[in-house]
Amino acid sequence: MCFASVAERKKMVSSTPQQPKEIPSDETWAGKGPSRQGKWWYSTFHSVTAMVGAGVLSLPYAMAYLGWGPGTLILALSWCITLNTMWQMIQLHEIEPGVRFDRYYDLGRHAFGPTLGAWIVLPQQLIVQVGCDIVYMVTGGKCLKKFMEIACSNCTPIRQSYWICIFGGLHFFLSQLPDFNSVSGASLAAAIMSLSYSTIAWVGSLSHGQVPNVSYAYKKTSSIDYMFRVFNALGQVTFAYAGHAVVLEIQATIPSTPEKPSKVPMWKGAVWAYFINGICYFPVALIGYWAFGQDVTDNVLVALQKPAWLIASANLMVVVHVIGSYQVYAMPVFDLVERTISKRYNIISSGIVLRLIVRSAYVAFTLFIGVTFPFFGDLLGFFGGFGFAPTSYFLPSIIWLKLKKPQRFSRSWIINWACIVVGVFIMLASTISGLRNIITDASTYEFYS
Repeated sequence: MCFASVAERKKMVSSTPQQPKEIPSDETWAGKGPSRQGKWWYSTFHSVTAMVGAGVLSLPYAMAYLGWGPGTLILALSWCITLNTMWQMIQLHEIEPGVRFDRYYDLGRHAFGPTLGAWIVLPQQLIVQVGCDIVYMVTGGKCLKKFMEIACSNCTPIRQSYWICIFGGLHFFLSQLPDFNSVSGASLAAAIMSLSYSTIAWVGSLSHGQVPNVSYAYKKTSSIDYMFRVFNALGQVTFAYAGHAVVLEIQATIPSTPEKPSKVPMWKGAVWAYFINGICYFPVALIGYWAFGQDVTDNVLVALQKPAWLIASANLMVVVHVIGSYQVYAMPVFDLVERTISKRYNIISSGIVLRLIVRSAYVAFTLFIGVTFPFFGDLLGFFGGFGFAPTSYFLPSIIWLKLKKPQRFSRSWIINWACIVVGVFIMLASTISGLRNIITDASTYEFYS
């Protein structure tokens, strides 16, 4: 794919500087650019849907390996770092006058050059988006299974693999929706559900109270295994802050003029999203760990049994949420693949046949991986480190240093380098540990059971 240079783009828009222009390149494939009709609250519920997802249910499990002090510190530090890097991305969306970088990929190419930028940003973004969708396949299937077990205790049990397939089957239809704006309703419902089931998770844990002989001691295992599990817990926390992979795509839906740039409503929506994020994450992590201690499962809802109707409702809410979240992360992937095929083979990119083939193949792929490796906690750690740490923790800081060039040893310079160091450590540690734990757990797992 080829994009116009920044100089060429400036030239294109110089005649009418009053308003940012659509760029007549791959960004507007098939004569269609992103719809600029979004409001600030669109960015709120899209961001909540992107961030507050499956990862929140594993936070008590991460706390069981990190402990009270380090666990709370990591949660708070991650919240602050990723809020800062999200602010940076929102500011960089229109860093060049008259040009809007509507995709993380476009911003990366602008910062590092057409070739290097593509290799740096695109693989990481795809890992986040595809990784999220794989985890959401597993989460949706598991929660459907749990819902039916509670709602119909006398029904014949069905294999978990079948439930994941049932959940995946829904997306063969939903994936045919054309763009971000078309999934706004599903995204809003998902955001409401995420707040609801997170509240149920911590209120249910509080009502449940501490289990008998609750222990907050570190889990007993070998030193090597424990080290890997701690690193995996870091990845699970990282997975909970995944919204950066789609933040520019969300901002692209908001109109922008010199008088009212898109960064103002987008930042307002992001702040509200992070507020909701905080009231979901911290109570679930801390109260869930308080109730179950080191014996908490990697999905805290599974540990809760009563009241049955409430826990069943919470699991169903998770299903609704991950339905919307799957589409939020899948839409940029669909856009990229369809644009690439359209350009390479000179076909109508918005054609129904192309959409049907590409999107159905993607859903089938994520479904297959989810059914084959349904290790919820390990998947969170692996994808959290491999893709989420770069896109959420340190790539925005690297781009900021590259484009803004803050003075050496200034506050901005120090903060950005601190984010880079922390992010790189988390990426390396949690990726290696997550992969190791998947291999270890797979050795005792009966596939497609």
